[in-house]
Amino acid sequence: MKLSELLKNVKPIAVHGDIDIDIKGVNIDSRKIENGHLFIAMKGTQVDGHKFINKAIALGATAILLEDMPETLEDKVTYVQVKSTEEDAGKVATLFYGDPSKKLKLVGVTGTNGKTTIATLLYEMFREFGYKVGLLSTVCNYIDDKAIPADHTTPDPIELNRLLGDMVAEGCEYAFMECSSHAIHQRRISGLDFTGAIFTNLTRDHLDYHKTFENYRNAKKMFFDDLSKNAFAITNADDKNGMIMVQNTKATIKTYSIKRMADFRAKILECHFEGMYLEIDGKEVGVQFIGKFNVSNLLAVYGAAVMLGKKPEDILVALSTLKSVNGRLEPIQSPEGYTAIVDYAHTPDALENVLAAIHEVLDTKGGHIITVCGAGGHRDKGKRPLMAQEAVKQSDTVILTSDNPRDEDPQAIINDMLAGLDTKQKKKVLNIVDRKEAIRTAAMMAKKGDVILVAGKGHENYQEINGVKHHFDDHEVIREIFGIK
Repeated sequence: MKLSELLKNVKPIAVHGDIDIDIKGVNIDSRKIENGHLFIAMKGTQVDGHKFINKAIALGATAILLEDMPETLEDKVTYVQVKSTEEDAGKVATLFYGDPSKKLKLVGVTGTNGKTTIATLLYEMFREFGYKVGLLSTVCNYIDDKAIPADHTTPDPIELNRLLGDMVAEGCEYAFMECSSHAIHQRRISGLDFTGAIFTNLTRDHLDYHKTFENYRNAKKMFFDDLSKNAFAITNADDKNGMIMVQNTKATIKTYSIKRMADFRAKILECHFEGMYLEIDGKEVGVQFIGKFNVSNLLAVYGAAVMLGKKPEDILVALSTLKSVNGRLEPIQSPEGYTAIVDYAHTPDALENVLAAIHEVLDTKGGHIITVCGAGGHRDKGKRPLMAQEAVKQSDTVILTSDNPRDEDPQAIINDMLAGLDTKQKKKVLNIVDRKEAIRTAAMMAKKGDVILVAGKGHENYQEINGVKHHFDDHEVIREIFGIK
């Protein structure tokens, strides 16, 4: 494709060189550059891509999109200076890969909790309806039934458009994706044409990056601000930030709620560990999920499917067949009659929701809750004491342990969590750094009818210690301790 075509949606400050040249590839990673490629120099949070311009040219780059012109310009290389490469990378990538989002019905999901569940359930539902569908999520990316490992919640704009292009090439008609606050703020989704967007909820998270809650909220809001008038925006009316998200959107606004009047409503009729009976928009349906937060997730799925033109009765039938996403409130029954539940909850709000969901069932049957949890290293330290407080508030016993300490001292992380507890609360808490031993101890303490919540890692099959990822899967550890396959 001609460079001039790729720059169609970009407003250059200055151009040095010929823009009527053929571009054979686009990359923001200089290591992936080949002959005839365009290298986009991004000022990232960790590394400034401008430092790798010469390396990219040495590998064959014939054009550079950048913010700061170098003092020395190479012959036969075209330099295009723009105000923000972060803003323009997505626009260029979108055109290079044939504007794939315009050839799909693309729905994005954002919020603190629930993104993976909603995006994955929509993917599974629309495959059940007989369509070829794409998924971009924290757990795994899918091009219909082909799995592609996911390194980030939302890929970089080059990889994102390449994946969407591959989905189009494979005949996908729909794609559902998680949109993280980092991706929105860093404009990784810039240039994409969204058919719809869903807001789940907003609680404290990623303040190591955004610094303030307001910055975090505004990053999420940018997604809805940028929607076109032809799109739909579905927001959670039960969240105090729900209507703030859509106050400046041009999209058609729809709401969902389990507490108040909304376009899509539901209430719980019965709840068991095996699932719930719900009433959604006046019709009863049995689902294989538990917890009020999952009712909200299912309502968001229902609302999106309605907005995408599906019949309510067909949607409810599909909802009844869907199962929990990997690592989200996954129960494992022990031979001794107690239950372990694996969940990805790694924020105070997520932990509160999961424990509340367990209580909704357990309080009718008796039994105790033993919670095993930790907090990640080199992430928002402010949420560590809050995590401990939420765990203690709704558990009979809490075992604080390692999550992904990364290159922090795991005991120091636990100490930060303990700092949020008073003397009385600490009497309910054990401190076991080794995660496997923490889970084993919980199993030794549990009696028939009890529940062990193992929180924080969910679908992850590794533990990152001192910068190295070691294989560790909560599911595998629990089954080994239980003596089941």
